[in-house]
Amino acid sequence: MQVVFIKKKSRTWQANSLVNSSITMGIKIFFIIIVLLISFSVQSQNKASDPELGKSVSTTISLKRADIIRFAKKLMGTPYLFASSNPKKGFDCSGFVNYVYKNFKIILPRSSVEYEALGTELKPADFKVGDVLVFYGFKDRTRIGHVGIICEAAGMNSRFIHSSSGKVQGVTISELNSDLYSHRFYKCIDVIE
Repeated sequence: MQVVFIKKKSRTWQANSLVNSSITMGIKIFFIIIVLLISFSVQSQNKASDPELGKSVSTTISLKRADIIRFAKKLMGTPYLFASSNPKKGFDCSGFVNYVYKNFKIILPRSSVEYEALGTELKPADFKVGDVLVFYGFKDRTRIGHVGIICEAAGMNSRFIHSSSGKVQGVTISELNSDLYSHRFYKCIDVIE
């Protein structure tokens, strides 16, 4: 008789335990659903009332452009080295541009000549920080021979960072409107958007 009583008590306890855990699980699920509904409701209200939301992509691109220039400026003073894209040894102009953009998962040509057919030419009013300037060569002005990255956009008065084989012999910032670069200017292209 005592054994039967224990079994009944055990079954009753198991049934109560099962009901209690089912209720507890139901309450947890109920609260999760409420939290999700509130979260979705708040997100839709934000999307409907936030005119800045559509600008998030361009804000990301603007931040990326600024980040590109910050990264490039950290390489100031790196010596010029023909056919190199190694920051420990030096850069040539296209090696510098290639290295900077590769850090941001943007793959660009390794040779300045390849920039001739790359991208769509921008009007000076549309130049932006991070755009690539393409120049004819110093000695051969019939062929592309130099590239740099705009670090201060102001149309044909922009400044750009590049690895120069000239007097500086390394990564430096120059003015597009200078005698050395204005007459060699070929085009400006946007490689980010």
